[in-house]
Amino acid sequence: MPMSDSTTDGAIRTVFFVSDGTGITAETLGHSVLTQFESLRYRRVRAPFIDSVAKARELVGRINESAVLDGRRPIIFSTLVDPLANAELRRSRAMVLDLLDSFVVPLEQELGLHSTHTIGRSHTMSDTGTYHRRIEAINFALAHDDGQSSTGLATADVILVGVSRSGKTPTSLYLAMQYGVKAANYPLIPEDFERDELPSALPQHRRKLFGLSIAPERLAEVRHERRPNSRYASLENCRQEVSAAERMMRREGIHWLSSTTKSIEEIAATIMNQHGLHQARE
Repeated sequence: MPMSDSTTDGAIRTVFFVSDGTGITAETLGHSVLTQFESLRYRRVRAPFIDSVAKARELVGRINESAVLDGRRPIIFSTLVDPLANAELRRSRAMVLDLLDSFVVPLEQELGLHSTHTIGRSHTMSDTGTYHRRIEAINFALAHDDGQSSTGLATADVILVGVSRSGKTPTSLYLAMQYGVKAANYPLIPEDFERDELPSALPQHRRKLFGLSIAPERLAEVRHERRPNSRYASLENCRQEVSAAERMMRREGIHWLSSTTKSIEEIAATIMNQHGLHQARE
């Protein structure tokens, strides 16, 4: 079957994110690039811990199978460091985008230095301070998810508020895992709207609040997956809750954004910038 590079027929492309570590860098950079192509539909395949030629060779077999099944070349975003593993990957029937090579080689030329080419160096735990800060932040996010506890909110870096299922939990965990930010989150519920007040634990921490909203139509879809055919998931109820939440956030002077069309990375970056957390975490 001939393979085509075109996606104008609406077919789904298979995209592999390949790394000798966790794959977070490959997937984050790759996703950022792919979002520039709005009509692209792709199947995501993660391939972490490809830290030997043997594993790379085995992966190439999977990539080639995908090429045959799809009838077109897969796309590979790779952060492999080992040149032998990289050479093996390039034998695949795929378009290979070597992300490290794109940056490391020009930097070597500019700096007049040779890179270490050490596998897993970007994920080393030698910086124990950073590692422990992230673990502590993850534990904090889990303990303060969905308004479970108001204890320790004084130590939070940011407190996310918004209606249920607007993206608060994944954003809190992303901030913790990527930046070591202590993020709590509180749902705004019908009882809050009836009282027309923020949850009682929050006003004293107003400067730490950041709001998330979401399009009612999208919210209804998300809630329907959890509680089908319930009032909680009805479009009418979602419209009422979103409207009330946005009205409350505007009145309380809380900065907020809609998570409807934004990635977690974009939301986190906005929060970090809004609360001046980049400097504190570097």
